Amino acid sequence: MLLSGVNSISLYKKGSFMAQNNRRGLLFVISSPSGVGKTTIVRHLLHLEPQTVMSVSVTTRPQRPGEVEGRDYHFINHDTFNNLLRQGYLLEHAEVYGNYYGTPKRYVFEQLEQGLDVVFDIDWQGTQQLAQVARQDLVSIFVLPPSLTELARRLRSRGLDSQYVVEARLAQTASELSHWAEYDYVIVNDQLEQSVQDVQGILKSERLKRIRQPNLVSFVQQLRNSKL
Repeated sequence: MLLSGVNSISLYKKGSFMAQNNRRGLLFVISSPSGVGKTTIVRHLLHLEPQTVMSVSVTTRPQRPGEVEGRDYHFINHDTFNNLLRQGYLLEHAEVYGNYYGTPKRYVFEQLEQGLDVVFDIDWQGTQQLAQVARQDLVSIFVLPPSLTELARRLRSRGLDSQYVVEARLAQTASELSHWAEYDYVIVNDQLEQSVQDVQGILKSERLKRIRQPNLVSFVQQLRNSKL
């Protein structure tokens, strides 16, 4: 289940340039300190962009109310996680607040080959590891809070963690913020709708880069040789 693929989809008319383009997908990473709102941004992006799929991580973290196995995470124990890591099945992995997270490798590369963009909701540790193994495929965004006061309010109001965990997350924020300059893009999540639009715009622009349009050379040559 963890390493299985999905069927590809096509939104283009048969015979058009885009239908023949067969571009490779992107590793589209969105990171931020806890509570900034990256998970909400990701969910909106997946709804708006049908050619995106979510990278579902494995984690040893306990399942939270409302989370669905296989949609939000694959919830596993420490022994299973260590076996996946030891056998090379994880593309990246990290420890966050005493829990372990990792990305199943096979599923991700199957989606890229089908031209689907794989969206990651991971931290800076995982992003660094992805950059080491697939930098050309990687596009990374770091999301900042509008203020630390607002970040604290969001963490407390969502009611997912104990006061002890909330304070630990806030204490870790300064360290996490120090990695912002390692990312390709940086946005401030003040207004959710604008942040979603910004992220969607980045994705669309990255898809249009020349290196990600493999049939562009032959298409332009065809145009140059065409006669009216």
